[in-house]
Amino acid sequence: MGDFINFLGNNLADFWTYTGFANATVGHIVMILVGLGFIYLAVAKEFEPMLLIPIGFGILIGNIPFNMDAGLKVGIYEEGSVLNILYQGVTSGWYPPLIFLGIGAMTDFSALISNPKLMLIGAAAQFGIFGAYMIALEMGFDPMQAGAIGIIGGADGPTAIFLSSKLAPNLMGAIAVSAYSYMALVPVIQPPIMRLLTTKSERVIRMKPPRAVSHTEKVIFPIIGLLLTCFLVPSGLPLLGMLFFGNLLKESGVTRRLANTASGPLIDTITILLGLTVGASTQASEFLTLDSIKIFALGALSFIIATASGVIFVKIFNIFLKKGNKINPLIGNAGVSAVPDSARISQVIGLEYDSTNYLLMHAMGPNVAGVIGSAVAAGILLGFLM
Repeated sequence: MGDFINFLGNNLADFWTYTGFANATVGHIVMILVGLGFIYLAVAKEFEPMLLIPIGFGILIGNIPFNMDAGLKVGIYEEGSVLNILYQGVTSGWYPPLIFLGIGAMTDFSALISNPKLMLIGAAAQFGIFGAYMIALEMGFDPMQAGAIGIIGGADGPTAIFLSSKLAPNLMGAIAVSAYSYMALVPVIQPPIMRLLTTKSERVIRMKPPRAVSHTEKVIFPIIGLLLTCFLVPSGLPLLGMLFFGNLLKESGVTRRLANTASGPLIDTITILLGLTVGASTQASEFLTLDSIKIFALGALSFIIATASGVIFVKIFNIFLKKGNKINPLIGNAGVSAVPDSARISQVIGLEYDSTNYLLMHAMGPNVAGVIGSAVAAGILLGFLM
């Protein structure tokens, strides 16, 4: 009987060493609370639930404690594990182009085509990327790390993942979570900046209705867009090529099934895999570092700079426009590529000051320009830093 009890005790002791309770650290608990916070924001506040729920649950998965020496092959950083195999879509950079394919297939560029000068707002908002890049250099990050961190200012998660996978793989988890976090917090971050930088008279500026865009223009746009941007920045081809290809599938009118697949089941599947694995990559031992804190601070700063740059650019641009052609500065925030949330914020703030002034269609111009602009900026950084 005594031998049996000893045998049972030894086995229970061995079993205990494999449990999460025995291997949990303060870091694991902190990250689990962060994951729960993401899920709360998604469910209770409806902040980007399509992103925050996969990422939040991924954080929970990635921070289940286990014995690292047991050779269980369940962790995302253990070669050969299922999570590690799925994570290769992030580390190899092939999830983001597939996301861009879906974005292109669901995006209407009519607002931008009808008023091409709105492209300049999307370009101006990218100053947040290069501003954060310079600040990151001053904070001690090397040029490649600074470039990967700066792209957070474009408010484009897939672009941030793509660039960081090339320039700073060791920082990719923090950069990706930071980028998606600030995308989700667009309704919180942008309105105060927009109100601070505009006057009451500027907020009620009425813009001319967008002109009707022909089918021919819609078909030509992705072809011309691809040739112009990729001849200028060939290193942006994986993102820009897929973005414009997806848009051609949508606008050609003869590949509806392909467009529906790209904008529906495909992008949904990739979003699930990308969000879950990015969340799981925040394993406490890899994620809770001083660099991660710096990255989150720089991400917030770059997002603020990008929003302010777009609004200020419109105010300056208006000096050179005739009275009837002026642009409402409230759409300047939409130059970041958080589609379509930042455009919706332009609409919401505009309606606060004039309940009949609908800015959404106008804001979609710089918003989709921001998608193109962030991909171009990523291509420029990749070309110069690789």
